[in-house]
Amino acid sequence: MATRYEPTGRLGRIVNTLEESMIAFLLGAMTLLTFVNVVLRYLFNHSMIWSLEVILILFAWLVIFGVSYAFKITANLGVDAVTAILPDRGRRIAAIVAALITIAYALLLLKGSWDYWAPFAALERTSGKWFPTGFDERTRDQAFYVTEQVPQVRWLFGWLEPLINQGEVYEKLPRVVPYVILPVGSALILFRVVQATIGILRGTRASLIVSHEAEDAVAEVVAAREGKQTVDIYSSHLPPSERT
Repeated sequence: MATRYEPTGRLGRIVNTLEESMIAFLLGAMTLLTFVNVVLRYLFNHSMIWSLEVILILFAWLVIFGVSYAFKITANLGVDAVTAILPDRGRRIAAIVAALITIAYALLLLKGSWDYWAPFAALERTSGKWFPTGFDERTRDQAFYVTEQVPQVRWLFGWLEPLINQGEVYEKLPRVVPYVILPVGSALILFRVVQATIGILRGTRASLIVSHEAEDAVAEVVAAREGKQTVDIYSSHLPPSERT
């Protein structure tokens, strides 16, 4: 089953607090928006037209934060049918190789995320197909792109207008705001993968994935059902006043 690892070091505690706080906030905000919109629709025949788009944005943020947090608590599922038959040394080597490959993938993901988000922030993409070799000055500025229905929160994001939109007013929330989760989330994933790899090298964790998750879940269901059947059989012989 998933294991909770306590953060070590100041940076680890900061990242841990950020992830847990954001996950809690996103879940709460999605629930609240959905509830309020249902009440408005069925009781007042009115709805917040922008709420669905906001909920989709919050859900995307939640998924990306969840990926990095899953690396921390070893909640990512994986197939260990081959590594399970290896000796301890072989499993350790396989876990290290898998972790290094995951780091390489996380680096590529970070580069791709930056290259997608940068034009919306009036910044330049990185050059190079696989690894950044500099910044591409030919990047097309897309800072004027806005969301479909989410209104601009000027008191919160108004400072972006003179900074990246040449002083022009945003009629809707600029896309740079929701899309910022791409590079931020990718950086968090890279941080968590590196952290997990160090744990494997130090011997404090076995791998990046949770082992035998499905087997444990099936065993719990079987045990629960067997326990319920035993209670039902026992209760059937008791008088009605004593049955639970």
